[in-house]
Amino acid sequence: MPIITQDLKVPHTSTVPANKNDPVELIVRERDGTPLGLLPERKAVLMLHGRSVPVLAGFDLQHTSYGWAEHLAKAGYDVFMMDLQGSGRSPRPKMDDPHNANPANQNLLKPRPPGFTPGPVNYAFQLNNSNSDRDELHTVVEYIRKERQVDKVAFIGWSAAAFTMGPYAVNNPGKVESLFLLAPIFPPKGTSTPPSMLPKPGFPMFLATRWGLESGWNTELACEDQREPGMVERVWAAMMENDAKGSTWGPPEGLNRIRNFVRWGWNETTASQGGVLGGGVPVLMVYGDHDTQVNTSPPNSDPELNFSVPALYDAVAGSHKLMVKLACAGHSVVWEMQHKNVHNLSKHWLKHLKVDGKTQGVFDMDTAGNLSPVP
Repeated sequence: MPIITQDLKVPHTSTVPANKNDPVELIVRERDGTPLGLLPERKAVLMLHGRSVPVLAGFDLQHTSYGWAEHLAKAGYDVFMMDLQGSGRSPRPKMDDPHNANPANQNLLKPRPPGFTPGPVNYAFQLNNSNSDRDELHTVVEYIRKERQVDKVAFIGWSAAAFTMGPYAVNNPGKVESLFLLAPIFPPKGTSTPPSMLPKPGFPMFLATRWGLESGWNTELACEDQREPGMVERVWAAMMENDAKGSTWGPPEGLNRIRNFVRWGWNETTASQGGVLGGGVPVLMVYGDHDTQVNTSPPNSDPELNFSVPALYDAVAGSHKLMVKLACAGHSVVWEMQHKNVHNLSKHWLKHLKVDGKTQGVFDMDTAGNLSPVP
């Protein structure tokens, strides 16, 4: 079956404080494996990035078998990948000014851009927030539902995407078919309310280096062949391909511009609300056994920085919930040897909404893709 690929510009009225009420275009890539007329029913899937990686670098990496969206499209799904503002190819308000980087990161801007001198930020606020992120997700969901004539959209989110997709699913169960969360960030005791002042004082973006990507990833490598040789370079190249401005900033290999957002409303209270998650919206949580980002150990004294995937499983009130722990995998599992098993697991989930024939339970998955229930 042919796959139709197109890059879409979805109109949106911004609610990001830095460009509030401005008309913007959210960039969405579609890989459609369900051309109209060839299948009796189309199933739409929406994939959302985490905090620091543009969506195409995470879900559409064009190297051997790593293209997750392409894998699902070949299985007969209509797959969409969206960048929120401040990430990837969507608008990046206030982020073209290097002075708006975290002052602690500004020393990385050597030798480019010319004439830059580190100093105070020009826009002294964080960029995005939970409301603006969910507004953008809503716009894309409505676009998909209207243009592709579907009632519901299946969600796949990686890492901090849980902050946006989880609460949205709770509040819009009639529009969300299911929720697949890979390495979800979940603070069980996180705040439910926005800060007293919005936009929140701070700065719009962090800057990160290729070496930072590699060094952080290295701390989660625990198995032989967990990461294919040369993957750091391939991943970094994909990230720079999706950041036209950051790729020109020093050092020579460029810098990754990471949006600085303030979040609230994703915690055990939200996850249990109305029994929606695990009820009308089935949930599958998947994470790597060496992922040090999703399970804080030892627990952090700050509830906003104390994360736990098992706590998310426990908080989901409905019975249709599953959790799978992947052997030999870290937070960057989308680029590791377990990526094929993640692809296959998501494909099976989208079709059956089950794991190993079950709609509830906790499982381990080995590197061969074999599942075993955890007592």
